[in-house]
Amino acid sequence: EVQLVESGGGLVQDGGSLRLSCAASGFTFDDYAIGWFRQAPGKEREGVSCISSRDGSTYYPDSVKGRFTISSDNAKNTVYLQMNSLKPEDTANYYCLAIPTSVGCSDRWEDYDYWGQGTQVTVSS
Repeated sequence: EVQLVESGGGLVQDGGSLRLSCAASGFTFDDYAIGWFRQAPGKEREGVSCISSRDGSTYYPDSVKGRFTISSDNAKNTVYLQMNSLKPEDTANYYCLAIPTSVGCSDRWEDYDYWGQGTQVTVSS
């Protein structure tokens, strides 16, 4: 059974930090890239990062570049998203998703094969 389980969300003040984790199981981790998306109430889903488990290449949109860092521990089949200098506009439910490395990182949720249930991040002003 394929599973992607997010953890590490919570409530943090403006300017604070959080580290999200995504534990993957049920598929060959090295054959997939892992992306993080977020969705806030009333807003569209937004891709915020992606990493290829095979070669470590990463992707960030301008909205989080320099503040968020994605990393992968292939021995643990886990991907992390370190989020620094958080802002109230970062408040959202954060999801991790898996896409074949043959396809590559995408900023479209519809391109991903698997996703988790999400973890809530709330940044207070």
